[in-house]
Amino acid sequence: MNAAGDEEVVLCVNSGSSSLKFAIFLVAHGTERAAATGAVQGIGSPQGEVWVREEAAAPRKETGAFSDHARAFEAALSLLEHVKSPTPTVAGHRVVHGGLRFVEPARVDKGLLDALRFLVPLAPLHLPSAIAGIEAVTERRPDLPQVACFDTAFHAAMPEIARRLPLPDPFYNQGIRRYGFHGLSYEYVMSVLGSQPPDRIVIAHLGSGASLVAVKNGKAIDTTMGLTPAGGILMASRSGDLDPGVLVYLARAHGLSPDALDRLVNEESGLTAVGGTSDMRTLLERAPADARARLAVTMFTYSVKKTIGAFVAALGGIDLLVFTGGIGERAATVRAEACAGLAPLGICLDENRNGQNAAVISSDASRCTIRVVATDEDRMIARHAARVVRS
Repeated sequence: MNAAGDEEVVLCVNSGSSSLKFAIFLVAHGTERAAATGAVQGIGSPQGEVWVREEAAAPRKETGAFSDHARAFEAALSLLEHVKSPTPTVAGHRVVHGGLRFVEPARVDKGLLDALRFLVPLAPLHLPSAIAGIEAVTERRPDLPQVACFDTAFHAAMPEIARRLPLPDPFYNQGIRRYGFHGLSYEYVMSVLGSQPPDRIVIAHLGSGASLVAVKNGKAIDTTMGLTPAGGILMASRSGDLDPGVLVYLARAHGLSPDALDRLVNEESGLTAVGGTSDMRTLLERAPADARARLAVTMFTYSVKKTIGAFVAALGGIDLLVFTGGIGERAATVRAEACAGLAPLGICLDENRNGQNAAVISSDASRCTIRVVATDEDRMIARHAARVVRS
Protein backbone atom coordinates (compact mmCIF):
# COMPACT_ATOMS: atom_id res chain seq x y z
CA MET A 1 0.00 0.00 0.00
CA ASN A 2 1.12 3.56 -0.49
CA ALA A 3 1.16 6.37 2.02
CA ALA A 4 -2.56 6.99 1.62
CA GLY A 5 -3.22 3.55 3.11
CA ASP A 6 -6.48 2.93 1.25
CA GLU A 7 -5.22 3.61 -2.29
CA GLU A 8 -3.69 1.14 -4.72
CA VAL A 9 -1.42 2.27 -7.54
CA VAL A 10 -2.04 -0.22 -10.35
CA LEU A 11 0.29 -0.74 -13.29
CA CYS A 12 -2.03 -2.03 -16.04
CA VAL A 13 -0.33 -4.08 -18.74
CA ASN A 14 -1.66 -5.13 -22.15
CA SER A 15 1.06 -6.96 -24.07
CA GLY A 16 0.79 -7.54 -27.82
CA SER A 17 3.10 -9.45 -30.12
CA SER A 18 5.02 -6.31 -31.17
CA SER A 19 3.63 -3.64 -28.85
CA LEU A 20 3.04 -2.99 -25.20
CA LYS A 21 0.33 -0.74 -23.77
CA PHE A 22 0.50 0.32 -20.16
CA ALA A 23 -1.22 2.66 -17.73
CA ILE A 24 -1.03 3.78 -14.12
CA PHE A 25 -4.35 3.94 -12.26
CA LEU A 26 -4.98 5.23 -8.77
CA VAL A 27 -7.74 3.14 -7.20
CA ALA A 28 -9.44 4.26 -4.01
CA HIS A 29 -12.97 4.25 -2.55
CA GLY A 30 -14.45 2.48 -5.56
CA THR A 31 -13.09 4.89 -8.18
CA GLU A 32 -10.21 4.67 -10.62
CA ARG A 33 -8.23 7.62 -11.96
CA ALA A 34 -5.74 7.29 -14.81
CA ALA A 35 -2.52 9.02 -13.75
CA ALA A 36 -0.52 8.02 -16.83
CA THR A 37 -0.88 6.09 -20.07
CA GLY A 38 1.73 4.94 -22.52
CA ALA A 39 2.93 2.39 -25.04
CA VAL A 40 5.99 0.78 -26.51
CA GLN A 41 5.73 0.22 -30.24
CA GLY A 42 7.96 -1.68 -32.62
CA ILE A 43 9.16 -4.39 -30.25
CA GLY A 44 11.58 -6.60 -32.14
CA SER A 45 12.19 -4.04 -34.90
CA PRO A 46 15.38 -2.00 -35.39
CA GLN A 47 13.60 1.24 -34.48
CA GLY A 48 10.92 1.42 -31.82
CA GLU A 49 9.29 4.12 -29.75
CA VAL A 50 8.17 4.43 -26.15
CA TRP A 51 5.88 7.22 -24.97
CA VAL A 52 4.03 8.14 -21.82
CA ARG A 53 1.42 10.82 -21.14
CA GLU A 54 0.50 12.07 -17.68
CA GLU A 55 -3.16 13.06 -17.59
CA ALA A 56 -3.53 16.31 -19.61
CA ALA A 57 0.20 16.79 -20.27
CA ALA A 58 1.84 16.36 -23.65
CA PRO A 59 3.33 12.90 -24.21
CA ARG A 60 7.03 12.32 -23.56
CA LYS A 61 8.61 10.13 -26.26
CA GLU A 62 11.87 8.25 -26.68
CA THR A 63 13.12 6.06 -29.51
CA GLY A 64 15.26 2.96 -29.34
CA ALA A 65 15.58 -0.70 -30.25
CA PHE A 66 13.48 -2.95 -28.02
CA SER A 67 14.48 -6.47 -28.96
CA ASP A 68 12.01 -8.19 -26.60
CA HIS A 69 9.32 -7.49 -24.02
CA ALA A 70 11.82 -7.44 -21.17
CA ARG A 71 13.63 -4.48 -22.75
CA ALA A 72 10.32 -2.86 -23.64
CA PHE A 73 9.24 -3.03 -20.02
CA GLU A 74 12.58 -1.69 -18.87
CA ALA A 75 12.10 1.31 -21.15
CA ALA A 76 8.46 1.81 -20.11
CA LEU A 77 9.13 1.63 -16.37
CA SER A 78 12.20 3.85 -16.65
CA LEU A 79 10.16 6.47 -18.48
CA LEU A 80 7.39 6.25 -15.87
CA GLU A 81 9.98 6.85 -13.15
CA HIS A 82 11.46 9.76 -15.10
CA VAL A 83 8.10 11.54 -15.24
CA LYS A 84 7.67 10.80 -11.53
CA SER A 85 4.61 8.63 -11.95
CA PRO A 86 3.39 7.07 -8.67
CA THR A 87 5.18 3.84 -7.73
CA PRO A 88 2.93 0.83 -8.46
CA THR A 89 1.69 -1.29 -5.56
CA VAL A 90 0.32 -4.00 -7.87
CA ALA A 91 0.47 -4.92 -11.56
CA GLY A 92 -2.55 -6.15 -13.50
CA HIS A 93 -2.23 -7.97 -16.82
CA ARG A 94 -4.75 -8.62 -19.57
CA VAL A 95 -4.52 -12.33 -20.36
CA VAL A 96 -6.55 -13.42 -23.36
CA HIS A 97 -7.15 -17.11 -22.53
CA GLY A 98 -7.82 -18.67 -19.15
CA GLY A 99 -8.87 -22.12 -20.33
CA LEU A 100 -11.14 -24.17 -18.07
CA ARG A 101 -9.30 -23.31 -14.87
CA PHE A 102 -9.28 -19.51 -14.68
CA VAL A 103 -12.79 -18.04 -14.62
CA GLU A 104 -12.00 -14.95 -12.56
CA PRO A 105 -8.97 -12.68 -11.99
CA ALA A 106 -6.19 -14.48 -10.12
CA ARG A 107 -2.95 -13.69 -8.31
CA VAL A 108 0.08 -14.65 -10.41
CA ASP A 109 2.24 -17.48 -9.09
CA LYS A 110 4.33 -20.28 -10.58
CA GLY A 111 1.30 -22.53 -11.01
CA LEU A 112 -0.58 -19.88 -12.96
CA LEU A 113 2.39 -19.22 -15.24
CA ASP A 114 2.84 -22.94 -15.91
CA ALA A 115 -0.86 -23.19 -16.78
CA LEU A 116 -0.60 -20.25 -19.19
CA ARG A 117 2.35 -21.85 -20.98
CA PHE A 118 0.22 -24.98 -21.46
CA LEU A 119 -2.55 -22.84 -23.00
CA VAL A 120 -0.30 -21.06 -25.54
CA PRO A 121 -1.55 -23.17 -28.52
CA LEU A 122 -5.07 -21.81 -27.89
CA ALA A 123 -3.96 -18.18 -28.29
CA PRO A 124 -0.53 -18.21 -29.97
CA LEU A 125 -0.65 -14.53 -30.94
CA HIS A 126 -1.48 -13.31 -27.44
CA LEU A 127 -0.38 -15.57 -24.59
CA PRO A 128 3.39 -15.56 -25.27
CA SER A 129 3.52 -11.77 -25.00
CA ALA A 130 1.34 -11.80 -21.86
CA ILE A 131 3.68 -14.31 -20.24
CA ALA A 132 6.66 -12.22 -21.32
CA GLY A 133 5.05 -9.17 -19.73
CA ILE A 134 4.54 -10.95 -16.42
CA GLU A 135 8.12 -12.20 -16.45
CA ALA A 136 9.47 -8.76 -17.31
CA VAL A 137 7.65 -7.16 -14.37
CA THR A 138 8.91 -9.95 -12.11
CA GLU A 139 12.49 -9.31 -13.19
CA ARG A 140 12.20 -5.57 -12.63
CA ARG A 141 10.03 -5.68 -9.48
CA PRO A 142 10.16 -9.19 -7.92
CA ASP A 143 8.37 -7.89 -4.83
CA LEU A 144 5.39 -6.49 -6.76
CA PRO A 145 2.19 -8.57 -6.58
CA GLN A 146 0.70 -9.30 -9.99
CA VAL A 147 -2.84 -10.18 -11.05
CA ALA A 148 -3.94 -11.89 -14.28
CA CYS A 149 -7.28 -10.70 -15.69
CA PHE A 150 -8.78 -13.11 -18.22
CA ASP A 151 -10.75 -12.17 -21.33
CA THR A 152 -12.50 -15.55 -21.29
CA ALA A 153 -13.88 -15.13 -17.75
CA PHE A 154 -16.90 -13.05 -18.82
CA HIS A 155 -18.20 -15.99 -20.86
CA ALA A 156 -17.42 -18.78 -18.38
CA ALA A 157 -21.04 -19.33 -17.35
CA MET A 158 -22.48 -19.57 -20.87
CA PRO A 159 -25.06 -22.36 -21.18
CA GLU A 160 -23.86 -25.67 -22.57
CA ILE A 161 -25.90 -25.18 -25.74
CA ALA A 162 -23.61 -22.23 -26.60
CA ARG A 163 -20.27 -23.42 -25.26
CA ARG A 164 -20.43 -27.03 -26.54
CA LEU A 165 -18.92 -27.76 -29.95
CA PRO A 166 -20.50 -30.71 -31.84
CA LEU A 167 -17.51 -33.01 -31.33
CA PRO A 168 -17.18 -36.33 -29.43
CA ASP A 169 -17.22 -36.25 -25.62
CA PRO A 170 -13.48 -36.84 -25.09
CA PHE A 171 -12.65 -33.58 -26.87
CA TYR A 172 -15.24 -31.61 -24.92
CA ASN A 173 -13.99 -33.10 -21.66
CA GLN A 174 -10.45 -31.98 -22.59
CA GLY A 175 -11.65 -28.38 -22.83
CA ILE A 176 -12.27 -28.08 -26.57
CA ARG A 177 -15.28 -25.77 -26.48
CA ARG A 178 -16.35 -22.19 -27.14
CA TYR A 179 -14.69 -19.83 -24.65
CA GLY A 180 -15.32 -16.35 -26.04
CA PHE A 181 -13.01 -13.35 -25.74
CA HIS A 182 -12.98 -9.54 -25.30
CA GLY A 183 -14.42 -10.22 -21.87
CA LEU A 184 -12.75 -7.26 -20.15
CA SER A 185 -14.25 -4.93 -22.76
CA TYR A 186 -17.70 -6.46 -22.38
CA GLU A 187 -17.42 -6.31 -18.61
CA TYR A 188 -16.57 -2.61 -18.76
CA VAL A 189 -19.52 -1.88 -21.07
CA MET A 190 -21.84 -3.68 -18.67
CA SER A 191 -20.49 -1.61 -15.78
CA VAL A 192 -21.28 1.57 -17.74
CA LEU A 193 -24.85 0.36 -18.20
CA GLY A 194 -25.31 0.30 -14.43
CA SER A 195 -26.75 -2.10 -11.89
CA GLN A 196 -30.04 -2.60 -13.74
CA PRO A 197 -29.20 -2.99 -17.45
CA PRO A 198 -31.85 -3.92 -20.03
CA ASP A 199 -32.75 -7.61 -20.16
CA ARG A 200 -31.67 -8.34 -23.76
CA ILE A 201 -28.41 -6.83 -24.99
CA VAL A 202 -26.10 -7.37 -27.96
CA ILE A 203 -22.61 -5.84 -27.67
CA ALA A 204 -20.40 -5.56 -30.75
CA HIS A 205 -16.71 -5.10 -29.94
CA LEU A 206 -15.32 -4.09 -33.32
CA GLY A 207 -11.59 -3.50 -33.65
CA SER A 208 -8.62 -5.33 -35.16
CA GLY A 209 -10.02 -8.27 -33.27
CA ALA A 210 -13.80 -8.28 -33.42
CA SER A 211 -16.56 -10.23 -31.73
CA LEU A 212 -20.13 -9.94 -30.51
CA VAL A 213 -21.85 -11.22 -27.38
CA ALA A 214 -25.48 -11.80 -26.45
CA VAL A 215 -26.27 -10.86 -22.84
CA LYS A 216 -29.52 -11.86 -21.14
CA ASN A 217 -30.35 -10.69 -17.64
CA GLY A 218 -26.75 -9.57 -17.17
CA LYS A 219 -25.14 -12.87 -18.25
CA ALA A 220 -23.46 -13.88 -21.49
CA ILE A 221 -25.50 -16.57 -23.25
CA ASP A 222 -23.65 -16.73 -26.58
CA THR A 223 -20.69 -15.18 -28.37
CA THR A 224 -18.97 -15.37 -31.73
CA MET A 225 -15.36 -16.33 -30.95
CA GLY A 226 -14.78 -19.96 -30.08
CA LEU A 227 -11.91 -22.11 -28.83
CA THR A 228 -9.49 -19.43 -30.00
CA PRO A 229 -9.76 -15.73 -30.95
CA ALA A 230 -9.62 -16.72 -34.64
CA GLY A 231 -13.31 -17.71 -34.76
CA GLY A 232 -16.45 -15.69 -35.35
CA ILE A 233 -16.81 -12.76 -37.76
CA LEU A 234 -13.98 -11.81 -40.10
CA MET A 235 -11.44 -9.40 -38.64
CA ALA A 236 -8.42 -7.30 -39.58
CA SER A 237 -6.19 -10.26 -40.36
CA ARG A 238 -8.16 -13.24 -39.01
CA SER A 239 -10.54 -15.27 -41.12
CA GLY A 240 -13.27 -15.80 -38.57
CA ASP A 241 -15.40 -18.90 -39.03
CA LEU A 242 -14.50 -21.19 -41.93
CA ASP A 243 -15.89 -24.44 -43.25
CA PRO A 244 -13.56 -26.94 -41.47
CA GLY A 245 -13.20 -28.69 -44.80
CA VAL A 246 -11.30 -25.67 -46.12
CA LEU A 247 -8.43 -26.33 -43.72
CA VAL A 248 -8.51 -30.08 -44.43
CA TYR A 249 -8.37 -29.35 -48.16
CA LEU A 250 -5.50 -26.87 -47.82
CA ALA A 251 -3.54 -29.36 -45.73
CA ARG A 252 -4.08 -32.21 -48.19
CA ALA A 253 -4.03 -30.49 -51.56
CA HIS A 254 -1.54 -27.69 -50.84
CA GLY A 255 0.57 -29.33 -48.15
CA LEU A 256 0.02 -26.56 -45.60
CA SER A 257 1.40 -27.47 -42.20
CA PRO A 258 -0.39 -26.64 -38.93
CA ASP A 259 1.94 -23.64 -38.51
CA ALA A 260 1.19 -22.46 -42.07
CA LEU A 261 -2.56 -22.82 -41.47
CA ASP A 262 -2.17 -20.89 -38.22
CA ARG A 263 -0.46 -18.01 -40.07
CA LEU A 264 -3.11 -18.11 -42.78
CA VAL A 265 -6.16 -17.83 -40.52
CA ASN A 266 -4.61 -15.44 -37.98
CA GLU A 267 -2.30 -13.16 -39.97
CA GLU A 268 -3.12 -13.37 -43.70
CA SER A 269 -6.91 -13.44 -43.88
CA GLY A 270 -9.87 -11.18 -43.10
CA LEU A 271 -9.75 -7.58 -44.27
CA THR A 272 -6.09 -8.03 -45.18
CA ALA A 273 -6.88 -10.80 -47.65
CA VAL A 274 -9.97 -9.23 -49.20
CA GLY A 275 -9.10 -5.52 -49.16
CA GLY A 276 -5.32 -5.52 -49.15
CA THR A 277 -4.98 -3.84 -45.75
CA SER A 278 -6.10 -4.50 -42.20
CA ASP A 279 -6.86 -0.83 -41.51
CA MET A 280 -10.59 -0.07 -41.63
CA ARG A 281 -10.04 3.69 -41.92
CA THR A 282 -7.97 3.16 -45.07
CA LEU A 283 -10.53 0.76 -46.51
CA LEU A 284 -13.36 3.25 -45.93
CA GLU A 285 -11.35 5.99 -47.65
CA ARG A 286 -10.63 3.76 -50.64
CA ALA A 287 -14.05 2.14 -50.89
CA PRO A 288 -15.75 4.62 -53.26
CA ALA A 289 -13.16 3.98 -55.99
CA ASP A 290 -11.73 0.61 -55.00
CA ALA A 291 -13.87 -2.50 -55.49
CA ARG A 292 -11.66 -4.66 -53.26
CA ALA A 293 -11.83 -2.18 -50.41
CA ARG A 294 -15.58 -1.87 -50.82
CA LEU A 295 -15.99 -5.65 -50.76
CA ALA A 296 -13.90 -5.94 -47.58
CA VAL A 297 -16.02 -3.33 -45.78
CA THR A 298 -19.26 -4.91 -46.98
CA MET A 299 -18.19 -8.41 -45.95
CA PHE A 300 -17.27 -7.11 -42.50
CA THR A 301 -20.54 -5.23 -41.93
CA TYR A 302 -22.57 -8.10 -43.41
CA SER A 303 -21.03 -10.53 -40.92
CA VAL A 304 -21.83 -8.15 -38.05
CA LYS A 305 -25.41 -7.72 -39.27
CA LYS A 306 -25.98 -11.47 -39.59
CA THR A 307 -24.70 -12.01 -36.08
CA ILE A 308 -26.92 -9.29 -34.61
CA GLY A 309 -29.91 -10.99 -36.22
CA ALA A 310 -28.90 -14.40 -34.90
CA PHE A 311 -28.39 -13.08 -31.38
CA VAL A 312 -31.75 -11.29 -31.44
CA ALA A 313 -33.28 -14.71 -32.15
CA ALA A 314 -31.27 -16.31 -29.33
CA LEU A 315 -32.34 -13.57 -26.90
CA GLY A 316 -35.99 -13.60 -27.96
CA GLY A 317 -35.81 -9.92 -28.92
CA ILE A 318 -33.50 -7.02 -28.21
CA ASP A 319 -33.64 -3.99 -25.94
CA LEU A 320 -30.14 -2.55 -26.42
CA LEU A 321 -27.42 -2.75 -29.08
CA VAL A 322 -23.98 -1.41 -28.12
CA PHE A 323 -21.05 -0.64 -30.42
CA THR A 324 -17.61 -0.46 -28.86
CA GLY A 325 -13.93 -1.00 -29.82
CA GLY A 326 -11.92 1.22 -32.14
CA ILE A 327 -14.09 0.60 -35.22
CA GLY A 328 -17.34 0.39 -33.30
CA GLU A 329 -16.71 3.70 -31.55
CA ARG A 330 -15.44 5.73 -34.52
CA ALA A 331 -16.63 4.26 -37.84
CA ALA A 332 -20.13 5.64 -38.44
CA THR A 333 -20.29 4.00 -41.88
CA VAL A 334 -19.66 0.57 -40.39
CA ARG A 335 -22.38 1.07 -37.78
CA ALA A 336 -24.85 2.29 -40.40
CA GLU A 337 -24.24 -0.65 -42.72
CA ALA A 338 -24.37 -3.14 -39.86
CA CYS A 339 -27.81 -1.81 -38.84
CA ALA A 340 -29.22 -1.36 -42.34
CA GLY A 341 -32.24 -3.59 -42.93
CA LEU A 342 -32.72 -4.47 -39.25
CA ALA A 343 -35.85 -2.31 -38.81
CA PRO A 344 -38.08 -5.44 -38.71
CA LEU A 345 -36.18 -6.38 -35.53
CA GLY A 346 -36.86 -2.97 -34.02
CA ILE A 347 -33.34 -1.65 -34.71
CA CYS A 348 -33.47 1.78 -36.38
CA LEU A 349 -30.45 4.08 -36.65
CA ASP A 350 -30.63 7.88 -36.73
CA GLU A 351 -28.28 9.06 -39.49
CA ASN A 352 -27.50 12.44 -37.94
CA ARG A 353 -26.79 11.08 -34.47
CA ASN A 354 -24.71 8.28 -35.94
CA GLY A 355 -22.70 10.69 -38.07
CA GLN A 356 -21.90 12.74 -34.96
CA ASN A 357 -20.79 9.63 -33.01
CA ALA A 358 -23.40 10.51 -30.39
CA ALA A 359 -23.75 8.39 -27.25
CA VAL A 360 -27.21 7.27 -28.40
CA ILE A 361 -27.57 6.79 -32.16
CA SER A 362 -30.98 5.11 -32.43
CA SER A 363 -33.92 6.99 -33.87
CA ASP A 364 -36.81 8.09 -31.68
CA ALA A 365 -38.97 5.45 -33.35
CA SER A 366 -36.55 2.59 -32.68
CA ARG A 367 -37.81 -0.06 -30.26
CA CYS A 368 -34.19 -0.95 -29.52
CA THR A 369 -31.81 1.65 -28.08
CA ILE A 370 -28.49 1.81 -29.95
CA ARG A 371 -25.52 3.15 -28.00
CA VAL A 372 -21.85 3.88 -28.64
CA VAL A 373 -19.70 3.20 -25.57
CA ALA A 374 -15.95 3.85 -25.44
CA THR A 375 -14.44 0.75 -23.87
CA ASP A 376 -11.75 0.89 -21.20
CA GLU A 377 -10.08 -2.47 -20.58
CA ASP A 378 -7.32 -0.83 -18.54
CA ARG A 379 -9.84 0.50 -16.05
CA MET A 380 -11.29 -2.98 -15.62
CA ILE A 381 -7.79 -4.39 -15.09
CA ALA A 382 -7.13 -1.74 -12.44
CA ARG A 383 -10.43 -2.50 -10.73
CA HIS A 384 -9.77 -6.25 -10.65
CA ALA A 385 -6.11 -5.98 -9.64
CA ALA A 386 -6.89 -3.70 -6.70
CA ARG A 387 -9.67 -5.98 -5.49
CA VAL A 388 -7.59 -9.17 -5.75
CA VAL A 389 -4.51 -7.74 -4.02
CA ARG A 390 -6.64 -6.37 -1.17
CA SER A 391 -8.34 -9.73 -0.66
